[in-house]
Amino acid sequence: MKKMKWKAMFLCLMLTMGLTAFGEVGAEEVQTNLNWTWTLVAAAMVFFMQAGFAMVEAGFTRAKNAGNIIMKNVMDFSMGILAFWAVGFAFMFGKGDLFGTTNFFGIGLADWDWTFFIFQGVFAATAATIVSGAMAERTKFGSYLVSSFLITAFIYPIFGHWAWGSLFGQSTGWLENMGFIDFAGSTVVHSVGGWAALAAAIVLGPRIGKFKGKEISAIPGHSIPLASLGVFILWFGWFGFNCGSTTTGTSEIGLIATNTSLAAAAASISALIISYLIFKKADIGMTLNGSLAGLVGITAGCANVDPWASVIIGLVAGVLVVLSVLFIDKLHIDDPVGAVSVHGVNGAWGTLAAGIFNAEKMFDAKIIGIQAIGIVTAFVVAFVGGLIIFNVVKAVMGLRVSAKEEIEGLDVGEHGYSAYPEFPSHTEVSLFK
Repeated sequence: MKKMKWKAMFLCLMLTMGLTAFGEVGAEEVQTNLNWTWTLVAAAMVFFMQAGFAMVEAGFTRAKNAGNIIMKNVMDFSMGILAFWAVGFAFMFGKGDLFGTTNFFGIGLADWDWTFFIFQGVFAATAATIVSGAMAERTKFGSYLVSSFLITAFIYPIFGHWAWGSLFGQSTGWLENMGFIDFAGSTVVHSVGGWAALAAAIVLGPRIGKFKGKEISAIPGHSIPLASLGVFILWFGWFGFNCGSTTTGTSEIGLIATNTSLAAAAASISALIISYLIFKKADIGMTLNGSLAGLVGITAGCANVDPWASVIIGLVAGVLVVLSVLFIDKLHIDDPVGAVSVHGVNGAWGTLAAGIFNAEKMFDAKIIGIQAIGIVTAFVVAFVGGLIIFNVVKAVMGLRVSAKEEIEGLDVGEHGYSAYPEFPSHTEVSLFK
């Protein structure tokens, strides 16, 4: 009994010493460590979105190109993070007015800086990955890699400097000085990627058989389950995307997470309804893209709008994505996965909505005007910059595979291997015999 009493006293003493040590560390240091940890966890969640993008793109396209799509998405991050480390981070967050000129190759970064770098690096890779969907099934692999590198190194970080430059504390961009609102990147990430994707689709031209005169032919993807898995992965990763943009483990992340899911859910429902009214069927692909459109739409305003506004933003996004996909098809622009509609169009809508429904000052004409300036600027930079990059790559390296390779499938032509080797050979190849 006495032995147990002494053990209890010893444990109490140790606990008291531990609490004293904790008190010496201080609440501020604990909060700092929590912020670093939360930001790194969020970065890992955003990285996992690369898998989501790969699954969505592969599922919405044909089996003969699935391996090529996986390769593009793997290399998007591999090329993207290297480009961002070498020059992108410097252009985006270095000291400078129109663009940064310090911290190339990570020089000068230490401690928290590296956590901030990897979080921003996975965002940069996301912007490049968006372009992949619009270029699917007809692009030379090497040419795609060069294009992806250039977008991550120049287009994304230069616009990012104007909107987010102050996040690293070395400079401020002219858009954010005006009061531009884009908390987690509806425009900085998604519209930039979406408008670059539009440029890519125009320069590449449509896939063989997509358009015949005025007739629009559907080219179904090979795996809706794969695409739906991708959407769930992306939805999960978006909690890191939006909540992680606080870079602090504080109470506001709960509201941001709620707004994120409410918008995605509302957009799924409105996309389902509008597609049913148009096609007389509950369209699976449109509904899945509706979820993504809602996530893109709420990304700008997730921290500054109320939950009821998130629902409205999502409802509008779901309708917009369906109508936009149909409109882009009518323009005879071939976007196999709806990247322009999901990311470009709804990135613009979400950025405008962040101003319209701004909880502190709702329906303010000045705020809405500033949002519109940011939207137009992003379009000009990403679309015109994209046209330049893709036309230069087209002239120097060639951008599109041969008709024979496109019909046979890029898995065999670009990589010498099929993602589904047990599938029978594609009979379309016989057209060239």
